[in-house]
Amino acid sequence: MLRLLVVVWLLLALPAAAQETASLSYGVPASGTLNNTTFRAAYSFDALRGEVLAIRLVTTGGSLDPVLTLLDGSGGVVFSQDDSGGSRDITLEAFRVPHTGRYTLVVGRFGYSLGSTSGSYELSVERIGVSSASGSALRYGDSVINTISNMTPQMFYSFRARRGDIVNIRMERVSGNLDSYLQVVDSNAFLIAENDEVQGTGSLDAMIMGLLIERDGTYVIKATRYGEAAGTSTGRFVLTLEEADDSGLGNSAQAAFPIRPGDTITGDISTNNLNRYYSFEARANDLITIRMTRTTGSLDAFLILANAGLQQLSADDDSGGGQNAKIENYLIPADGIYYIIATRFDGETGTTAGGYRLELQSQGNAFDEVPEGVQRLTYGTTTTGRIDDDTPEVTFAFWGFQGDAVSVALNRGDGDLDPAVSLLDANRTLLASDDDSGGGQNARIARYVLPRSGLYFIRATRFSGEDGNPNTRGSFVLVLARVVE
Repeated sequence: MLRLLVVVWLLLALPAAAQETASLSYGVPASGTLNNTTFRAAYSFDALRGEVLAIRLVTTGGSLDPVLTLLDGSGGVVFSQDDSGGSRDITLEAFRVPHTGRYTLVVGRFGYSLGSTSGSYELSVERIGVSSASGSALRYGDSVINTISNMTPQMFYSFRARRGDIVNIRMERVSGNLDSYLQVVDSNAFLIAENDEVQGTGSLDAMIMGLLIERDGTYVIKATRYGEAAGTSTGRFVLTLEEADDSGLGNSAQAAFPIRPGDTITGDISTNNLNRYYSFEARANDLITIRMTRTTGSLDAFLILANAGLQQLSADDDSGGGQNAKIENYLIPADGIYYIIATRFDGETGTTAGGYRLELQSQGNAFDEVPEGVQRLTYGTTTTGRIDDDTPEVTFAFWGFQGDAVSVALNRGDGDLDPAVSLLDANRTLLASDDDSGGGQNARIARYVLPRSGLYFIRATRFSGEDGNPNTRGSFVLVLARVVE
């Protein structure tokens, strides 16, 4: 005991300059050498309350007489041990972490600067499990077993999660008549999920499946019984915390990575990480361009644009040049949430992989320059109106793409209207017009191929009365269609 007290005194007497530490990870050994120049070394690691660790220091050469000390986050000594057991190796087989925080392992030789031994060593920390006691902190993949009784009607366990994680939690009865009940609260103690039993199974087990984590933080699981403190069921249970297969920000539509116009985001596509999901908000008639550019590897980029129901709206393979993908000047059909899926050509059967750069750009709203009161049309629209002396013409606007073949029909509804229709570009330059090609006094532009992508106007009016022929009046029906051959 005196030898150990001397070791601890020497450690605490070391100057602050000697407190530099290296990082240590579970399951990854660290090695070093102590001698007259370097008589101690420090390694820090993060541990969670309730974790059970195996800590081992093995001498691998020389005459080293080692001392191993564990310090908590405030510098207090948790334990200190030397080789008084007859072996120069030091082993702590089942150390239970008392508090979540950063810990430091100090490897020294007996006597530190006053010592005389030297030699090499290997230090390792291995996580061998977690305590089932209430208050323990769990990691994904952990299972604990405990008992709900009238004396202890509820247990609490915490876990750390990142935004976009998708979590599954199960509380399964293994004995007694326990009617399991689960709750999850965030760091502000707000309830975010709960479950009493899985409907339709007849089981009294509780499960919270597919819980989407919306922000980084620590979350608490409350494992209890139906009725909680006022309940009557008791028994043992197994609580399991798992991460879903598609967990992680961007790995599913449920946890899509948010992107805004003007953003540039990088990512990687591989067989194990095949689809990357991004979401954005848009208004009806917004014009967007999406680019996916390969940055590393052999990736043959492929882009998909989908609506809120994940129905494909547009897709592209090589429009960005080479093996790059681009969806250009896409006209958003309605207000809402949209998804971009970045993947590779041929999907699961594809063989390419590598890094990419994704860009979302907005060209504004297609109808921003359209005067107020001008009705917006899309292909397939049928609309009505009236032409008379007070309203001798009505103007409509639509967005078209280069190469689209459009048909515009203007038919009389009632009255003696003699309809006339004109097609104009964004500068109101006349492109085509008609009076009577629709049969009778109806007007029709049968097939006009748009010269460029952009804004177009339709002017609905009437044949101008001349030489005693009075102006006509009446209602009309206008149909805008894209001609598909």
